[in-house]
Amino acid sequence: MKKILVIQNKRIGDVLIASVIAQNMKKIYPDSVIDFLVYDYTVGVIENNPAIDHIIEVNDKELKKLGNLKQLIQTVKNRKYDIIFDPYSKLQSRLICFFSKAPIRIGFQKRGKNPILKFYTHHVPLLEEKSNICGKAIEDRVNMVTSVFNLPEQQIDFEPKIVLTEEEKQYNKLDAYNKPAIMLGVLGSTPQKSMPYEYIVQLVDFITEKYQVNVLFNYAPNQKEDALSIYESCKNKDNIIIDIYEDSIRGFIKLMNTCELLVGNEGGIVHIAKALNKPTFTIFSPYVMKDHWASFEDGKKHASIHLMEEKPELYNENSVENRRKIEADPSFMYKQLTPELIIPKLEQFLSINLKNQT
Repeated sequence: MKKILVIQNKRIGDVLIASVIAQNMKKIYPDSVIDFLVYDYTVGVIENNPAIDHIIEVNDKELKKLGNLKQLIQTVKNRKYDIIFDPYSKLQSRLICFFSKAPIRIGFQKRGKNPILKFYTHHVPLLEEKSNICGKAIEDRVNMVTSVFNLPEQQIDFEPKIVLTEEEKQYNKLDAYNKPAIMLGVLGSTPQKSMPYEYIVQLVDFITEKYQVNVLFNYAPNQKEDALSIYESCKNKDNIIIDIYEDSIRGFIKLMNTCELLVGNEGGIVHIAKALNKPTFTIFSPYVMKDHWASFEDGKKHASIHLMEEKPELYNENSVENRRKIEADPSFMYKQLTPELIIPKLEQFLSINLKNQT
């Protein structure tokens, strides 16, 4: 029986995407025990996944303390894993891999870097470009498996999955409403990383004026004041359900599962909606690499918009350095992605996925 560990100490979307590693390894070693090491606030996206046997929760801030990191390294070493995957490949996880003494340690080859310590037994290079509709981020993680282990192509699983319990499927907070609900998540993690709020209001007004739906807002708990400010600026408040909100991942998953679709910034909630088989319209931040994170886009069930496609002349070069400059202060670029650019594509998406709701 193989003991396998996947280390993914990063954010919600990254953890969900990395679950394809476990799903494919279970096909190769059906009797294996697969553990997942993640930050505690991300656990909700992998709970109940049948490919994951145990979840090891760590606290982001606590793990930065050397003593806690040493303790975790010793815990991992004591468990005597046969195989470890490290898809994020940050210093913490590389040290865990190195000192684990696992016979097989698989991580990404960092471009232009050749570390002295042999953190991994297998260095898997990042793919140059995507070749599958799943998107490059998922394809890279599947490639971590197939580069080392044999798995017939027809058996490869590219789709992250969220599994709800029967009780979670009975979520009923929207039962009192007689119109379909859609989730709107366009607030970024900070105001600097969000669309201009007046743009958000215009999108909400367009949706609530044209379609017979109710709109729900998704936002971080510390963004409630901003969300209420946006709500107060909207015209059709009767079509916005502002008093139903879930502040946990599993709560959001249950709520999202009862919605028709999601419209929102690229991020964890988009990946959650896709894993629940819900249609998505993604508004990409101007510094995000679309080919990397745009998964399963067919222009119908899953569609998106990116400023680079609408106004390529605004981008001097498509380099990592240039994207970092934009990320440092994306406000100007965000202002160029106007509702006039977004609404035609959004309308096409909604007309396909909200039939008979106009």
